[in-house]
Amino acid sequence: MRGLTMAGSALLVGMMIGTTPWIAAADDTLATVGAKTFTRSEIEARVKPKLIELEAQKYEILREGLDEAIAEELFKLEAAARKITPEQLEEDEIAKKIPAPSDAEIQKVYDDNKEDLQGQTLEQMKPQIVEYLKAEKEQARRTAFIQELKAKYKTVDALKAPKVEVATAGRPERGGGAKAPVTIVEFSDYQCPFCKRGEDAVQKVVDTYGAKVRVVFRNYPLPFHERARPAAEAALCANAQGKFWEYNKKLFANQNALGDDNLKAYAKDLGLDPVKFDECYAKKPYAADIDRDLADGVMAGVNGTPAFFINGRALSGAQPFEKFKEIIDDELTSAAAKPAS
Repeated sequence: MRGLTMAGSALLVGMMIGTTPWIAAADDTLATVGAKTFTRSEIEARVKPKLIELEAQKYEILREGLDEAIAEELFKLEAAARKITPEQLEEDEIAKKIPAPSDAEIQKVYDDNKEDLQGQTLEQMKPQIVEYLKAEKEQARRTAFIQELKAKYKTVDALKAPKVEVATAGRPERGGGAKAPVTIVEFSDYQCPFCKRGEDAVQKVVDTYGAKVRVVFRNYPLPFHERARPAAEAALCANAQGKFWEYNKKLFANQNALGDDNLKAYAKDLGLDPVKFDECYAKKPYAADIDRDLADGVMAGVNGTPAFFINGRALSGAQPFEKFKEIIDDELTSAAAKPAS
């Protein structure tokens, strides 16, 4: 996430503490140039992506502070009930309950990241991997224990994440369909290495939640990725023959080979009609759809790939499955709590 400018920081702080009296009402005039007037709503529409990003930053700051405050209070209550200090409680319930990373876990982390380790051996990387796994296990245990305490001591968390309305636009989807309680709209780029990593987490989401989630893919080819848009066009041609997700997987598995001949070869590999595919790819009938995806992404505040909107809640970058799980579980809990209409 990009850093705030000085003016942006001032606005964010003002928003948080309620000291922005200079902001006019929605239809008030903010400026005039000759006979032309500029209203607040008009300017907000012009800078909507930046405002969305700023609102997300505001929420993350508030969420972090609130989570810390809630955890501290829960630890105090439980420590008092056990007649020990909060520090001793943390030692007993977190530090002592974290299992040491197994050799299999260490090997898996190494294998999953081997391409990025520039030839370093497992023995060279083992200390860092062990520390990483310990931190991961500690966070998981802490989260679980805090949930236990929330169940014991009535906790009401009223802070809600901001949501952005993002249309599915009839794009390729998988999962539980329109009736699924959670819809994930993904903006992605076939040449983006982070998007490839993001696909692994998305696949785990689909495998874990099944019909409870609906994943919609929208194209966001970045301008400096010359083969991203042709790949997107090819994927939509594959979609016309009912094999979008198979072709999508093929593209991410071959990010360094997205030339025209490669794209046509992948279609043949998947059993698509080569004549229909080649004709579709040459005519580019889905150019307007890709342009619409780009425009909608900009208006939703997308400034990089991959970008996800989980029931409208923004999640940027190649996040781990656990981050998706956190938001999805929260949305499922909220959906279950709503009275039937």
